[in-house]
Amino acid sequence: MKFNTSLLHGAFRGEPQTGATLTPIYQSSAFEQESAERLEKIFHNQAPGFSYTRINNPTVEAFEKRMTVLEGGKSSVACASGMAAMFNAFANILQAGDEIVSSASLYGGSIDLFRDLEAFGITTHYVENNDLDAFCKATNAHTRLYFAETLGNPRLDVTDIKALAKLAHENGVPLIIDNTAATAYLVKPLSLGADIVVNSTSKYINGNSNSISGVITDGGTFKWDTEKYPGMRDFVKFGPFAYTAKLRNGLFRNTGACLSPQNAFLNSIGLETLGLRMECICDNAMQLAAYIEENYKDITVNYAGLETSNWHEIAKSQFDGHYGGIFTLRLGSKERAFAFINALKYPLKVSNIGDTKTLVIHPESTISVHSTEEEKKAGGVFDDLVRVSVGIEDIDDLIWDFKQAIESLS
Repeated sequence: MKFNTSLLHGAFRGEPQTGATLTPIYQSSAFEQESAERLEKIFHNQAPGFSYTRINNPTVEAFEKRMTVLEGGKSSVACASGMAAMFNAFANILQAGDEIVSSASLYGGSIDLFRDLEAFGITTHYVENNDLDAFCKATNAHTRLYFAETLGNPRLDVTDIKALAKLAHENGVPLIIDNTAATAYLVKPLSLGADIVVNSTSKYINGNSNSISGVITDGGTFKWDTEKYPGMRDFVKFGPFAYTAKLRNGLFRNTGACLSPQNAFLNSIGLETLGLRMECICDNAMQLAAYIEENYKDITVNYAGLETSNWHEIAKSQFDGHYGGIFTLRLGSKERAFAFINALKYPLKVSNIGDTKTLVIHPESTISVHSTEEEKKAGGVFDDLVRVSVGIEDIDDLIWDFKQAIESLS
């Protein structure tokens, strides 16, 4: 199947018992079984079935299967938010004394999470993205994973996934990639060697800003060393499902990070149009970014699709002809950035990305507000920076709106 067909038909045929074309919302906290023996087998993982929505739910499971197909993985676990997915993805294999080596250009909330992990004895070392020598130098006997975002948010640097995965495996650690800003429409990190992919499905997957959610997808190919990862000792027998088996039987169910059936249903609806939306969004972003760069020389435009981008060549070789729906503008001062945002007519001033509508935000005063000055600089966050998440509006209307907003500054 090609991309759009797989969104509709990959691992999905609706609800077989009733013929419903979408798996319905099973808004139930618990599920009855026909016997005590059957329920015992379900709790001992000796039979399929549902017992309690905190552990799993039919609506959520249907969404997880579709996400597994989307990312080309072995299994997925849906969580209550993208941050819950991040925490579970890391904590599933980490313990006190372990260390992470991460790209420094991260979403501010991810940096906040890494800071929280310090209380549990887990240290993160930040290095310049794609600087393989820096990753090597930061790696030691305590390193347990590498982490990066496909597209740094809001720096918009493009991770060379294949090169970083190769280095991670040479050092015996998995590579976890946050694919939220790119989505599988641009690239499937597992196909380039990444081991685990995290998506904040509140963004492009959902597409309508109506649900908070996150998904962890395991590629099932990493060979777990039980000396280095002792928590995996009881689960390596599950082969390619070892990572997910450990997660479902421990941290995920015990921390209660489950996704609600209602939100899983809404995500499944959004997922079906991901390809159509991303095609329009990426085309709009390319045209709008190019228009601003060509016509307003006093504004710095950062978009991987432009030849002036430092990451254009990596993006060109790694992505499938599109470059994402986000670009940034530097307008010279915080005052001009605020004035520009306030002059726009169509975009919404919200902190989300990936909506059908165009969204704008000033990252330095919002999503990176808890980051240090050093962390902001490494993440490409400046006080004159505006992040634009482009929607599916008609491009002529977007160009008119951005034109009048820019010209209002003078």
